Amino acid sequence: MKRLALALIVLQCFAVSGSAQEPGDFRPASTNVWDAQYPRVDGKGRVEIRLRAPEATSVRVNFWSGPKVDLVKQPDGVWRVVTEPLVPGLHYYTLIVNGVEMADPGSRAFFGGGKYASAVEVPEPGSTYYLPQDVPHGQVREVWYFSKVTGTWRHALVYTPPGYDEKPAERYPVLYLQHGGGEDETGWVRQGHANFILDNLIASGKAKPMLVVMAYGYARRAGQPAPDLAGRPLGSPEFRKSIQEMMAAFEAEVTEVLIPFIDKTFRTIPDRDHRAMAGLSMGGMQTYHITLNHLDLFSYIGGFSGAAGGFGRDLDLKTDFNGVFADPAAFAKKVRLLWLGVGTAEPEGMREGIRRLHRALTEAGIAHVYQESEGTDHEWQTWRRNLNDFAARLFK
Repeated sequence: MKRLALALIVLQCFAVSGSAQEPGDFRPASTNVWDAQYPRVDGKGRVEIRLRAPEATSVRVNFWSGPKVDLVKQPDGVWRVVTEPLVPGLHYYTLIVNGVEMADPGSRAFFGGGKYASAVEVPEPGSTYYLPQDVPHGQVREVWYFSKVTGTWRHALVYTPPGYDEKPAERYPVLYLQHGGGEDETGWVRQGHANFILDNLIASGKAKPMLVVMAYGYARRAGQPAPDLAGRPLGSPEFRKSIQEMMAAFEAEVTEVLIPFIDKTFRTIPDRDHRAMAGLSMGGMQTYHITLNHLDLFSYIGGFSGAAGGFGRDLDLKTDFNGVFADPAAFAKKVRLLWLGVGTAEPEGMREGIRRLHRALTEAGIAHVYQESEGTDHEWQTWRRNLNDFAARLFK
């Protein structure tokens, strides 16, 4: 009966108009489905959400990095809420209707948290670096390739810079750009707008034209069974073992399969001086793990809210990665750029862990770039800002 009731509610959910309007400059969010009037965002960053569900008895909105508040039922059966101002960026959320989680029918769906969820874009005043501009645009291409490591077909997105097809003799450096945990290879384009960031940087002369490869970040070796982690705490030995196995499989996937495939398929400059890797959160941890174990393949490294030491521990500069940090002068000759950043509003454990890494690198004399994204959480606006700065420093 609960499912039937929810189905009836969903059938009655649609964008609504004609009710009392909140004063201000509210406009439909850029992340809405075609012609949906809600959710709406105003110039202060407040978000108004409405849902027509006359049979519902409770509706609550859950912003993953923000407020969890109840909607108020109006006389016409429309549930409504206006949030406090949210920081600029893309905010995942779901609606809880009669205790059942669902997407907002007015919002497009984005893959995050291991599922498709709603999201609302709160514009950053005065910032256009991540938006489409009147400049030459590159293309985002889909590729499929078979992996001998996983024994499966794998999917990736590849950004080619403006003019790629018109200049058949020109070859390009490559940035391998990884998504975070619970997201997939579509995230850097759909949520992060990496293609627009690169278009704008290249058009302004701030970045070199480059290829950007965004690969599916989960891997399991062929024949390796899926781990049984039901009821296992995050720090348990079983969980750590599963993470280590996935990391090792993805390392082999990137170094043995993906890089050769990209070098064969696209006009790359196939050497370490023209190859970079960066990633956010889980992708940042993968980046450190892969690049620092393979400095014969990479010379530019970027960690966006990523833990270098692995899950739940700090990096040991003397012993980790075969002691690559032990000699600062030797490290500087191999690594042209080590970049790390974090949002000032990120969870304390993650934020302080990255700050400790920055301090340790500084004390050890390891050259690196460190930046904090003011006011942003573990969210896409932090990583958009990270990419905008990191990409402008590559291959120069």
